[in-house]
Amino acid sequence: MSETARQGVHTGACLCGAISYRVTGPLRPVIGCHCSQCRRTSGHFVAATATRRVNLSITEDGSLTWFDSSEQARRGFCRVCGSSLFWERHGDPHISIMAGTLDSPTGLQTAMHICLADAGDYYEVADGTPQIESAEHGMPVPDP
Repeated sequence: MSETARQGVHTGACLCGAISYRVTGPLRPVIGCHCSQCRRTSGHFVAATATRRVNLSITEDGSLTWFDSSEQARRGFCRVCGSSLFWERHGDPHISIMAGTLDSPTGLQTAMHICLADAGDYYEVADGTPQIESAEHGMPVPDP
């Protein structure tokens, strides 16, 4: 991905449009998380990018709802259409953004898959990216 695309402004929304957002800062490459919580939230596995929380502006939030999915993290979703949008570790300055909710073009690429030990038994990950069997408390979020 070019540095311009990585640093650019990105926008996104839920399926029904009740929630929209804007990112004005760098996005981390996409990480696929195969843990049971992510699979249950998305219906398959989660593909998410991330940014510093201060770079994210919710521009329309009429139906944004937060669910504490564990003692460590919460998930943001649309209570109208059910779209999963965000994952945030309590107290962390970063927020994960579900990559499928970003408007195209994103300029992003998948960097790795995590929590493969918990993956569903109906698929294989064979895209050639690094694979990590587990990850403590969800997706690693290094500074983008």
